[in-house]
Amino acid sequence: MDRSDTPCGLDVALAIIGGKWKPLILYHVQSGPTRFADVKRSVAGISEKVLIQQLRDLVAMNVLVRRDHQRVPPMVDYALTPFGESLVQALIPLCEWGNQNRAKVTETL
Repeated sequence: MDRSDTPCGLDVALAIIGGKWKPLILYHVQSGPTRFADVKRSVAGISEKVLIQQLRDLVAMNVLVRRDHQRVPPMVDYALTPFGESLVQALIPLCEWGNQNRAKVTETL
């Protein structure tokens, strides 16, 4: 079945944020330009290799913008594009749902 023509847009959203790490990366970048090391520190459990790939994917999909400050030592930061900001706004209710149901989910796991 081709999911691209379903009436539900979840397939479109999941094409961008699918996986374990991308929503968490977006959560930690939403407050403004964030350096790579700060994202790595904030997203517990992610390897550097995976973080680099996830950031590249989000930049390629125009969700994040990567800014290289062209200095030594290297300094790179990431920020949301307007498209990415709209995506984060869509994720906020899901975050709130998770906070409201954290105890129930924890006891079932």
